[in-house]
Amino acid sequence: MLLQDHTIKQFTEVLASKAPAPGGGSVAALNGALAAALLHMVCELTLGNEKYSEFHAEMKEIMAGAKKLQQELLSGVDEDTEAYNKVSAVFTMPKETTEEKAARSEAMQTALKGAAATPLQTMKSSLKCLELLKAAAGKTNPNCESDFGVAVLSALASVRSAALNVKINLSGIKDVAYSEKTAAETNEILAQAEKLANI
Repeated sequence: MLLQDHTIKQFTEVLASKAPAPGGGSVAALNGALAAALLHMVCELTLGNEKYSEFHAEMKEIMAGAKKLQQELLSGVDEDTEAYNKVSAVFTMPKETTEEKAARSEAMQTALKGAAATPLQTMKSSLKCLELLKAAAGKTNPNCESDFGVAVLSALASVRSAALNVKINLSGIKDVAYSEKTAAETNEILAQAEKLANI
């Protein structure tokens, strides 16, 4: 059963267990999905009010983008846990011979790159959510102001927390060029997110 198909109670219970996954990376993706869902709701409530008819066409476009991001980020909840499980699986590989050790090391590097790439994608998707929120600012139903604010904070939390997961996986990667490139991209997305969240 996919994590995204759990009830809220089931998800929080497995999250609270001693199982190492799901963990922070899945929560980062969930925060982003919640932000996108809230943005979609705010747009819906704006479309339902003729007082904001001049923004209706734009709200429909933003809604479509928010729905797409919501699905992407929900998928990220499971993808992050799958990426962690691939890292964990490497520890069960044999390491008696030189060949086995080399294969194990190579598998670990591949798994760690996957474990870094997944939260990096969460960052990118949540950054897009912040871009949509920025575009919607000042054009939505003011009765949804608190919902809009929570969406902004949730999207920013998603970017920030996913960045922590990228960086901890980069610490074990031996490919210096890959690590430096990914770290630079991570820091750039963080900077953009902080700027966009200042709505």
